[in-house]
Amino acid sequence: MSSTIKKLSSYQVLAKHFDDINSHTLRELFTQDEGRFSKFSVQFEGLLFDYSKNRITKDTVAKLIALFNECDVDAWREKMFAGEKINSTENRGVQHTALRDLENKNSEIANKQIDALKKIESFIAKLKKSNITDVVNIGIGGSHLGPQFVCDALREYSSSNLNVHFVANVDAEEINRVLETLNPKNTMFIVTSKSFTTQETLTNSITARSWLALDINLKNQDHFVAVTANVKKATEFGIAEENIFPMWDEIGGRYSLWSAVGLSIAVKIGMENFRELLKGAHAMDQHFFDTPADENIPVLMALLDIWNQHFLNTTAHAILPYDVRLTYLPAYLQQLVMESNGKSVDRQGNKLAVASSAILFGDVGTNAQHSFFQLLHQGTQLVSCDFIGIAKPSHDNYAQHEILLANMIGQTQALMMGQSLEEAGDEHKVFSGNRASNTIFLSQLTPYSLGMLLAIYEHRTFVHGALLNINSFDQMGVELGKRLANKLLDKIRNESVTGEDSSTSGLIDFYKQNN
Repeated sequence: MSSTIKKLSSYQVLAKHFDDINSHTLRELFTQDEGRFSKFSVQFEGLLFDYSKNRITKDTVAKLIALFNECDVDAWREKMFAGEKINSTENRGVQHTALRDLENKNSEIANKQIDALKKIESFIAKLKKSNITDVVNIGIGGSHLGPQFVCDALREYSSSNLNVHFVANVDAEEINRVLETLNPKNTMFIVTSKSFTTQETLTNSITARSWLALDINLKNQDHFVAVTANVKKATEFGIAEENIFPMWDEIGGRYSLWSAVGLSIAVKIGMENFRELLKGAHAMDQHFFDTPADENIPVLMALLDIWNQHFLNTTAHAILPYDVRLTYLPAYLQQLVMESNGKSVDRQGNKLAVASSAILFGDVGTNAQHSFFQLLHQGTQLVSCDFIGIAKPSHDNYAQHEILLANMIGQTQALMMGQSLEEAGDEHKVFSGNRASNTIFLSQLTPYSLGMLLAIYEHRTFVHGALLNINSFDQMGVELGKRLANKLLDKIRNESVTGEDSSTSGLIDFYKQNN
């Protein structure tokens, strides 16, 4: 395919089609077609995806699928599932789907995963018989966001009295707040770092080790485990080799919660539920691999991203879960999407001529309605949205749950319909409407359905990257700031600062003057 999506004939056809559809509003499209919902929604294993509130027709979808085909996304999908090295800049395969495909005896990663799961199961059995009451996961990025989100989302599935805590930020305030509530004798730390050199994680781990050392009777081997690819570094730190769980190069950090990186998840919800999480993700993997594009949820979502960003000029995308159990979902997806597709060059190193990742943000409803929804409805920037709801609550207060869901559905309707001057009677109360949103509705939140939901977003991100011909599996933009921070640390700790720009020198001087 061409390295520039704009050059593709299917993309140019979409540009002409936009001129035709631009004069039609969503309100008109719904008025003209009472069957619009059934035409633009997909159901799969208790999950409903409604994309009818996008400014599209059947013709739009057909033209977007033509783009999908011209970009040869099918071939890239097959390469990913086959374990080929599609992460070209790092010369690595991309095999997070193999972590869920445990019946595939021909997959080396799947076989390694089976062994890792057995080790995790044995570890948890021993942990439950010990005096440990609290487990602290120390990681950052993909070693933190996924496990923290899933543990919180599935807290009602907790299988024991073990409490799980999370520390990520190098700011000592965070780890101090956690440690001040714990007893060293009853605390275990999970240190998660592929290299075992990640600055934030190693620094927090040293702080934790020093905290344990306040009790001279405690041994590191009894209170530390590691998830890492660097066994040597972990053992040098003081972690027993039998307490080290594997990480593999083929599994990127933001795709790793399914692996031993999810050890804290398995501790929290138990192995049976952790396996259900994997099964749900695998079910969505199969849907993504086998289902035709016009009924394929991740494919449709990615194509709508292209349509909304490139033709309708949306600048951002909001993740709006209407369930407090999904509070951490926006933060998790920010990394998944923007670290994957926040790129400015394609696979060949050519500059992109179009927008790459949308700016992703969000918060839990109904809190978000009283925060940034004003901009969603009446702001000059256009923002597309994903609303995520759960039909069956985890409690028996249905009256309150119905208020919650009425708010969610009402917001999607308001974004679609808007309110005219004639209806409002006041210019300040006019809503343009015509603003795109998707709704994902789960029948209930279980480990299985959560696995499906997260796999949808993984595959949506992959398809979006494939359409733009970018590598969604490296993160070179993360590295420069790290290198500069390490260099500047020496200058912060030394007496003189030379060779830096005036702002950098001024900031360091201010710190020194106030300490």
